[in-house]
Amino acid sequence: MAKIKVTLVKSFHGCKKDQIATVAALGLKKIRDEKTHEDCPQIRGMVTKIKHLVKVEEI
Repeated sequence: MAKIKVTLVKSFHGCKKDQIATVAALGLKKIRDEKTHEDCPQIRGMVTKIKHLVKVEEI
């Protein structure tokens, strides 16, 4: 299965609580944090929810 790299590029302060929880669930804590995840529908849905805060690259 393919993998994606998710990078936090903007601050999540001032966002809704569910968006902050999504950032935490992806394992991102600070700006420029990167995490690698399997490319599955659940992760893609989480990324879509916070697409204005992250950058996604396929590996």
